[in-house]
Amino acid sequence: MARVLVGDLDGTLLGGTNAERRCLHRTLARHPEIAVVFATGRSVASVRDVLRDPVVPRPRWIIADVGATVVDGTTWRPVADLRARLRDGWPGADRVRAALSRFPALRYQHHVVQDGRCSFHLHPRDLTEDLTAAVTALGCSWVYSAGRYFDVLPPRASKGAAVAGLARLHGWPPTDVLVAGDSLNDLSLYGIGAHGVVVGGAEPGLTAALDGRANTFTSERPGAAGILDALQRLGWTEPAYASVVGYHRAPKAWTPSGWRAPASPNGIIPTLRAVLGRGEAEALWVAGAAVDADAPAVHAPEEKNGIPLSLLRFTPGEWSGYVNRACKESLWPVLMSEPARMRFDPAAWAQFRAANRRFAEHIADRAAPHAPVWLHDYNLWLVPGMLRETRPDLRLGLYHHTPFPPAEVFDVLPAAREIRASLAALDWAGFQTEGFAANFRATLKGTRRPRIGVHPLGVDRDAIEQAAHARTIHRPSPNTMLVLSVERLDYAKAPIHKVNAVAELLARAPELVGRFRFRLVCPPPEPGITAYDTTRAALERRIAEVNSRFAVQGRPPVEYVPHNLPFTELVDHYLAADVFWVTSLQDGMNLTAKEFVAVQAAAGRSGVLVLSRYAGAAAELGRDALLTDPRSPADLTTTLHRALSMRPSERRIRMAGLSAALGRDTPQNWAATIMSAITADADPPGVSAVWPDPVGSPTSERQSSPTT
Repeated sequence: MARVLVGDLDGTLLGGTNAERRCLHRTLARHPEIAVVFATGRSVASVRDVLRDPVVPRPRWIIADVGATVVDGTTWRPVADLRARLRDGWPGADRVRAALSRFPALRYQHHVVQDGRCSFHLHPRDLTEDLTAAVTALGCSWVYSAGRYFDVLPPRASKGAAVAGLARLHGWPPTDVLVAGDSLNDLSLYGIGAHGVVVGGAEPGLTAALDGRANTFTSERPGAAGILDALQRLGWTEPAYASVVGYHRAPKAWTPSGWRAPASPNGIIPTLRAVLGRGEAEALWVAGAAVDADAPAVHAPEEKNGIPLSLLRFTPGEWSGYVNRACKESLWPVLMSEPARMRFDPAAWAQFRAANRRFAEHIADRAAPHAPVWLHDYNLWLVPGMLRETRPDLRLGLYHHTPFPPAEVFDVLPAAREIRASLAALDWAGFQTEGFAANFRATLKGTRRPRIGVHPLGVDRDAIEQAAHARTIHRPSPNTMLVLSVERLDYAKAPIHKVNAVAELLARAPELVGRFRFRLVCPPPEPGITAYDTTRAALERRIAEVNSRFAVQGRPPVEYVPHNLPFTELVDHYLAADVFWVTSLQDGMNLTAKEFVAVQAAAGRSGVLVLSRYAGAAAELGRDALLTDPRSPADLTTTLHRALSMRPSERRIRMAGLSAALGRDTPQNWAATIMSAITADADPPGVSAVWPDPVGSPTSERQSSPTT
C-alpha cells in the first residue's frame, strides 16, 4: 500500500545537516512505496532550482505558492481541475496589490515569482485588524509566518486544502499520510486528519498551535532528521541505529539445519554478542552470508540475545570470489607475511570490491547521523573509503584481529594503493600489538593517518573458570605426557612443522616413545575454501608416517582431531594437557593460549605454555611462556623437549606469572574501550594524533596502549 510524505521545503525537507538530508534521501530511495509531496511557499520555477541538489527527495507531486498551485512532479503539468478549485474566487494579483497599496508597511516581494498569490514582507507590529479586514473584503485568505512573511491567497487555497484535494483524487486515507512542517504557513497541513510531525527548530507559533494535537509528534531534531524520526515512529521505515558493527561474519553460522551459535564463549563474535545483546536496540550488526533460499528474513533479530542483525545475502559464487579467493588467496598470505603464497585474481578482486560496496551502502543506509561504525578485519578494507565518500559524518573505526604486515610486504599486493587510500579514510584503527600498529603506520606513511590504538583482545575468564570447575581431569595415563594444540587448519599455524618436530623429538629421545602423546585439535576452515587443501593432505600424510614409525602397542604418538569440539570438551583437553603448543608463523593474538592459561590456573594445574614468538599473545605472555621459533626446526624440537623436562617448581612459577599477565579485564570492557576510542573527538592532552614513524624494529615489551 502506498504511503505519502508531505513536507515543506525550507526548514523541513531542506533543513538539518547535509548528513541528515542524505540519510533521508537514501531512506526514501529505499522505500519507493512512500510518495513524496512538496508543500512549499516557493514557486514552481524555484522548486526546479531546488531539485538540482541530488540529495533532495524526488517529488511525485508539488504544491507550490503556499497551496495555490499543484503540479505533477513527474511531468510538471498542472493538476488543472484541482488548481482551478483552489483558485476559485481569486481576484488577481493586480487587484490585490491595488487594494492593499494603502498599507505602506506591506513590501511586495518583487524578486519572488508568484502565481495565484501575492506575497509581502511585513513586520509583526504592522499586522493589524485593518489589514486583515481589507484582505477579507477582497474575498481572499491570508497566512502570516516567521514574523516576516504575509501571503494573500485565494479564499480556498492553502497547503492543507491542496493535500486534501490530492487525497480525494487518489484515494489516500489519512492514516497513510504524514505531513511535516516548521512554520505557521504549514499549519493548515495539520488540519486534514493525517499523521503530523513538527520538526525541531520550528516557529514557536506553530508548536504552540499544535500543542496536544492528536497524531502530531514534535521532534527535537531539525529538518530531515525530524522527518526520519517520524517515519521510524510510524513504522514506515526501519530505525536508524546509533552505532553499527560491520563484520563479514554473522553472530551465528548458517547451516543446512539452521543457525548455529559459536561453541566458545571467547573470540570476537561472542564478545560482540555480549556487548550488543543487552536489550538495547541502538546498535546494528551488519553481516554477510552465503545462504540458501529458505534462510530467515534479511533483517531479523538475533533471537536469543536481542541483537538487531541485518544480513547481506550472497550467492555461493559471490561469496566464493569474495571470501574464499580474494580474502584467503590474495590477502591472507600477505597478512601472514607469506607473499609467495599469494594468488591475485582480478575477477575475484572485483567481487571483493563489489561486496565491500554492498557493505558500505548497507551501513550508510542504516547508520544515524554521526554514528560510530566499528568495522572488523581485512575483509572490509575498502569500506572506510566508500563510506567516507557517501557518509562523511560517520565516525569510522576498524579493528584488525589479524596481524598487519610490514610495509614492504603489504606493497606486494596489486591492490595496495586502493587499500591504502581506503584505510587512510578511517578515524581510528586498532591492533592487537604494538608491532602490528607500527607496520600500519609505516604502510600509511605519506598519507593521512587515523588515530591508532593497541588493545589486545582477552577472554571471558569468569566463564572459563566456571567451566573448568565443572569438569573432571581425565589424563591418558599416569606416565603419559600430553602435548596439546588447538587451532583451525591453516598453513600459518604451522601444523606440519609441529609433526616434523615430534618426529625429531622421538628420534632424539627414544625414552619418550610410548610415553609421549601429541593431541592436535585441528578443525577444517569454512566450507568452500580450497586454499588449505594442500596443507590438509600434507598434514594427514605426515601424521600417518610418524604414527607408523613411532606407535607402541597400537598407540600412536599423534592424535588428530579434524573437527570442531564443544567448548566443554576443549576445557577437558586443556585440563589434561602438560604442555600447550602454539607454533604460528604469524598470529593476531591466539586466544586458545589464553584459554589454556585460564583453565590451568583455575584448576591449580601448572602446564607449560610453548608460544610462537610471532603470535600476538607473546607480547603479553612471553615472559613466562617458553617462546619458540616455528621457522627453526631445531628450535621447535629443543623448546618442546625443554617444556617436557621442566621441573615442577619452575612450572608452578611460570603458570603463576602467566595467570597474572592474563589479568581479569573482560572482553566487554575491551569492546567498550574501543567504541569510546572510535567516537573520541580529540586525543588526550599531551598525546599526538599522528605517531612518529618508527625507527628500527618495535619492541614487544609494551603490552597495551591507549588510543593515540
